[in-house]
Amino acid sequence: MKQKVKVWDLPTRLFHWLLVLSVGFMWYSAQAGGGMLVWHLRCGLLVAGLIVFRLCWGLWGSDTARFSQFVRGPSSIRRYLQGSLTENEQPGHNPLGALMVIALIAAVLLQVTTGLFAADENTFTDSGYLNHLVSSDTGSLMRKIHVNFFNLLAALAGLHIVTVLAYKFLKKKDLIRPMISGYKYIEGQTVTLKFASAAKLIAALAVAAVAVAAILMLK
Repeated sequence: MKQKVKVWDLPTRLFHWLLVLSVGFMWYSAQAGGGMLVWHLRCGLLVAGLIVFRLCWGLWGSDTARFSQFVRGPSSIRRYLQGSLTENEQPGHNPLGALMVIALIAAVLLQVTTGLFAADENTFTDSGYLNHLVSSDTGSLMRKIHVNFFNLLAALAGLHIVTVLAYKFLKKKDLIRPMISGYKYIEGQTVTLKFASAAKLIAALAVAAVAVAAILMLK
């Protein structure tokens, strides 16, 4: 018998959808150019704050958000591929999904970092907020990486979307609705999940806010 189990907390879900919207807007604003590029830079600050928050939440957040709880080794990946690892054991991200989460966070982190240090070179209305801290050659290199690396980030995002849709329509496992509602229907008795306190949430938000403020102070 399937049970309705709360798996994703609100901060994790908000992070996920805000990042989706932010990356989409970053792509749109870069393509549109002109005055939208000012908002491209500003949205980059939001993305930076989101990533810092997620890194903190991955250290002291709720069980299903913590890296130590869902990032597993080769044996767990093998068991998952063999079908012997159940959702009772890992109700959040499965071992392969965990690899995608880490890859996406790392890719977005690299993208936003290179954007902060990127030079103008007639592409942006202004250089990245921290461009003045590096040499012109480094700024040009950061811009080149920022522009070209987005293709890999887009490919990762596309693979993620295709995988989620494959789970929904081929394996009959809806991964989208739980990331909206926070709840999954899981077969059998599940493990007890612990959700982080408001104090831990405030701490993660504070670290993210300090990181964004530091970037603005160094601007």
